[in-house]
Amino acid sequence: IGELTLPGARFPLENARDADVGTNSLLTYQLTSNPSFSLSMKEKQGGKKQPELVLERVLDREKQSSFELVLIAVDGGDPARSGTVQVHINVTDANDNPPVFSKSVYQARVAENLPAGSQVLRVVATDADAGSNGRVSYSFGNVPDTVKALFAIDNESGEIRTSGPLDFEEKSKYTFGLEAMDGGGLTDHCEVQIDITDENDNAPEITILSLSSPVPEDSPAGTVVALLNVNDPDSGENGQVSCELSGEAPLSIVASSGGSYKVLVLAKALDREEAAFHDLVLRASDGGDPARTGTARIRVTVVDANDNAPVFSQAEYTVRVPEDVPVGSVLVTVTATDADEGLNGHVKYS
Repeated sequence: IGELTLPGARFPLENARDADVGTNSLLTYQLTSNPSFSLSMKEKQGGKKQPELVLERVLDREKQSSFELVLIAVDGGDPARSGTVQVHINVTDANDNPPVFSKSVYQARVAENLPAGSQVLRVVATDADAGSNGRVSYSFGNVPDTVKALFAIDNESGEIRTSGPLDFEEKSKYTFGLEAMDGGGLTDHCEVQIDITDENDNAPEITILSLSSPVPEDSPAGTVVALLNVNDPDSGENGQVSCELSGEAPLSIVASSGGSYKVLVLAKALDREEAAFHDLVLRASDGGDPARTGTARIRVTVVDANDNAPVFSQAEYTVRVPEDVPVGSVLVTVTATDADEGLNGHVKYS
């Protein structure tokens, strides 16, 4: 009997036979008590009666899938004799139960460097029906192609695996819907939330926003030489950057209030006569473990200032000249040098 059969439905049962005659062969029927079924007698031609099983209330295969009844036939003799037959009723399934997910929302956290094909989580939906009516298949709901490019679901097991590279810096959380469908077309839906955790997969990047070069050598200490942007797209300690200068250049780094900008300033006055240029290596390191680093090279050229006076080769020249020396004779050659360059180092005498 199908579980969706309406109450009042009748099912003929087999007649009993009695070899006696007269009242000894008159038969009455009884059915073991069961609230779901009753016994009815149908009059047939010739006065014979046909026992029928009557359904009294709605069946539910998921609660009870079978019934065992006993039909008893009793004759009219004295003493009465009886015969019995077992009535086995199987309740056949109808697709009256949809699949049901074990959770309405599934959550998972995975690292962004998870290899493709790795399992993220498994969803489970159950269906109380039998056979194909209870067989559940899984699929994505109405999700964008970007989700399908990164995740795949096994339609039989409900396993969700990665199918593409995850990137925390591109997107840190994915939320999408899944559908479970049984063989009869009934469905249930759930939501999946996947959080991507950051890995230290990005090195700091140094961008030179502005560079004042050449720099006059008489520039005071604190003069801004360069403005830098130091950026690490990772999060947390992986994105916290510290900077340092290598070499013995008279410059230092000052962090801006925003944290991502750095200012390169003169730590002390320059001296072109000591060094006409300075080659600097700026190194930025993040707080990851292990740390990742980025570098940038900067050359600062020093422009001459007239900060050196000419210097004679001797503080005093002594010359002995005969009194009859001709006019126009060279008596002595004096020499002065200037450490500056260009016009600042060009010496004239008077």
